[in-house]
Amino acid sequence: MSKVLIVEDSLAQRQMISDLLKGSGLKVTVACDGVEALEHLESFNPDIVVMDIVMPRMNGYELCRRLKSDPKTQNVPVVMCSSKGEEFDRYWGMKQGADAYIAKPFQPVELIGTVKQLLRA
Repeated sequence: MSKVLIVEDSLAQRQMISDLLKGSGLKVTVACDGVEALEHLESFNPDIVVMDIVMPRMNGYELCRRLKSDPKTQNVPVVMCSSKGEEFDRYWGMKQGADAYIAKPFQPVELIGTVKQLLRA
């Protein structure tokens, strides 16, 4: 079973994304921000990370850069999932190393499809 780390500061969003991905057969762990995500990475070893951008303590851009610069996590796919939906936001997310960028609000099939596709790659 593939493991997903969801990093999202909004409880409602975190719960919705978690339920969606659990429902499609994935093992899910959640973190409220980038700092907590880094703590989970020590023990959880996710196969993919789904993260928001705007979060307290450490934002998604910084977390993505850290993941992609660490040899232990550099090959873990990152999906940025943010309400920052402008073309520049998408461009900047990909420049930080994200493997995919989904703008909120999104269709459940878009998120699940993107996650499954990256897990297969």
